[in-house]
Amino acid sequence: MIEPCLTLVSHPLCPFVQRAAIVLLEKDVPFDRITIDLAAKPAWFLDMSPNGKVPLLRVRQQDATQAVIFESMVICEYLEESQSGTPMYPRDALARARQRGWVEFGTATLADAWQFLNAIDRAAADAKQAAFRHRLQQLEAVLGSGPYFDGTAFGMVDAVFAPVFRYFDSLDPAVSHAIFENLPRVSAWRNALALRRSVIDSVGSDYAQRFRQHLREHAALLAG
Repeated sequence: MIEPCLTLVSHPLCPFVQRAAIVLLEKDVPFDRITIDLAAKPAWFLDMSPNGKVPLLRVRQQDATQAVIFESMVICEYLEESQSGTPMYPRDALARARQRGWVEFGTATLADAWQFLNAIDRAAADAKQAAFRHRLQQLEAVLGSGPYFDGTAFGMVDAVFAPVFRYFDSLDPAVSHAIFENLPRVSAWRNALALRRSVIDSVGSDYAQRFRQHLREHAALLAG
């Protein structure tokens, strides 16, 4: 058996780790996974990670030397360029550039979602909910018939948004209803992503429990 030459250094809740894991799974690339506690970062991790963040991708090369790649989209782009399997971008240069723009939009959308989910006062929660909802309305205007962002082909934009939508599967359905109400295309996209095998397998089976516990520990309003 050929041992995996890639190791993904992870945290159980990190949405940026999920991006990289989804791409690895979509491309059917064997990889190891190491999970760390970001509240007690091990010394070996800090030696490897310039910004102290996950994910990291450790790449064992043919000469047995090891390279480390950091930043989630850099990792995803490296996998797209270096691994065969399912392409995560279209071949057309203009379509590819368009999708990269929506990847960046996805990162900003994630920030709004995270601040809404972790808000501890009503004013901040309402403001961030409105900001997140506005971004979803922008997506509603550009999505087609689906089931994915670019039609029938699952791609990089889908890998970026799947972790964002996953948050809301862990919450009271009333919260999700208020967020996704009257957004039929976004809602259908969200549902399709939730059923994708790579999206399911990019996190542990205890993800929802861990996420709800995170909200409780941080006294977020949505913790209930």
